[in-house]
Amino acid sequence: MNADELFINIKIRPISMDDYETVLKWSKDEAFCSANGWERNRDPKELYNWWYSCVNNKNDHFIRMGIEFEEKLIGYADLAEIKNDTAELGIAIGESQLWGQGIGSISAKHMMEYAANNLGITKFTAETHETNIRSRKMLEKLGFKEISRIGSEHYLGSMSQLIQFIKKI
Repeated sequence: MNADELFINIKIRPISMDDYETVLKWSKDEAFCSANGWERNRDPKELYNWWYSCVNNKNDHFIRMGIEFEEKLIGYADLAEIKNDTAELGIAIGESQLWGQGIGSISAKHMMEYAANNLGITKFTAETHETNIRSRKMLEKLGFKEISRIGSEHYLGSMSQLIQFIKKI
């Protein structure tokens, strides 16, 4: 599939409770859980309650949308810390076998378009771990610029420097 076909086949859409079984599947994927700080094999009831709160979120400062590829939920995109014309962008591809194919970049573009068109967001921030090379390359590919290196946390079992980025559109 070429880049144009990939772009057309990826959609950002509202999440729903119908997505729960897919999210439950992600909770059993060791690579996804490790990369996203999820406890592996989460209790299904706890996960259901968490997903229910995500779906029914009424917070003006946070939006989670589903990433759909070929009509299947494969991840989610977040806008957090929404204030005035600024939001923090986050992307998680739950189907780890799809990592490294440009889906995260395209999903981020769709989410930024949504944010600009529907919320008037013109400044995006993002944060990733220094050792998360895929995430760093994605942000750089999208035109994000590194602005600081503040803080550190565990990522894939080791302490990693956090890197903050910004992009203005």
